[in-house]
Amino acid sequence: MDSASKPMDTKELLKALSEGIGVSGYEGPVGRLVADAFRPLCDEIRFDKLGNCICLRRGEPAGRGEPGSRQPGSRGGARRSVAAAPAPRVMLAGHMDEVGLMVTKHEGRGFVRFTDVDGVDQRTLPGQEVTIHGRRDVPGVIGLKPPHLIRPAEAHKALKMEDLCIDTGLADDEARRVISVGDVVTLKRRFLELQNGYVAGKAFDDRAGVAVMYEALLQLAKLRHEADVYAVATVQEETGMRGATTSAYGIVPDIGVAIDVTFGDMPGIEEYRTLPLDRGPSLAAGGNIHPRILEAMLGAAEAAGIPIQMEALPGPTGTDAWAMQVTRSGIPTALVSIPLRSMHTTVETAAMGDIRRAGRLLALFIASVDRSFVEGLRW
Repeated sequence: MDSASKPMDTKELLKALSEGIGVSGYEGPVGRLVADAFRPLCDEIRFDKLGNCICLRRGEPAGRGEPGSRQPGSRGGARRSVAAAPAPRVMLAGHMDEVGLMVTKHEGRGFVRFTDVDGVDQRTLPGQEVTIHGRRDVPGVIGLKPPHLIRPAEAHKALKMEDLCIDTGLADDEARRVISVGDVVTLKRRFLELQNGYVAGKAFDDRAGVAVMYEALLQLAKLRHEADVYAVATVQEETGMRGATTSAYGIVPDIGVAIDVTFGDMPGIEEYRTLPLDRGPSLAAGGNIHPRILEAMLGAAEAAGIPIQMEALPGPTGTDAWAMQVTRSGIPTALVSIPLRSMHTTVETAAMGDIRRAGRLLALFIASVDRSFVEGLRW
């Protein structure tokens, strides 16, 4: 661990991550932010060939040291003997990629056409500020016909993405020189603090999950844990959970825990389809979730007085938990989610209290994991 630098506050990290750049498949810039932030809390940090940022915090052998004795730079405290059983491996996965856009065509006069990269809500696009990442970063705006010039037949039609353009303000020859078909485009939005501990911004899906992993490592610094913890900021979740698939295959964890977001309550959505904000993170139940891990997490939450919400997900969860569960010969998994409003927009909204509670819950669960718990993971 890098004892020269100090950890930042989790909200400060979420702000940096939210304003960072990392469309699915192009996560390099935000990955470097993750590595720099996590370095004071980890023993090793590396990037695999797909771009996953794998942050390892080693555990301590059972029976060594006192609670809280693990110091930065100790690289896991006492060394395990060669004959000692290997430490349990817990993999935390929060994806750092964000939805975005991609240039498809030059329209002339500095206008470019675009398509989406994995799920941008096209209803939100008119009026957005964007950055085109070409030979250099080019600012742009997604404009719209003035209402005065709309024909009556167009007035009540939904806008299609293919009818929109990004206006760069560049002359045509310069636009073609610095912008190419295939360049990715990020939506631009500053992190915003709302009232009562609520925050809003882009890419909380799932950089809020990365912030939860960070909070968990902050809390683990105060605890002794036997398990080696792999906090993985995964790539390409939005394109098919590819990063979790490859990183879990390489790490071969005994336990996998995905941290993602779920639908937060807001006007216009049926209550049964959402969870309220600031009432605790959710734990999923269903075929993707190992019942003994869920039971242990619920017990840790109850003992610590951490409020928890339950979410029934009988099939594949559509998260990194699914990718981890079916890796190699199967990995026991769990899913912790943060209620989030306005998902896949630039004003995704969450409660910092839920993020901090989720991090504390994960730390307490990890501190309880030992070899006997892992060996007892049977259906």
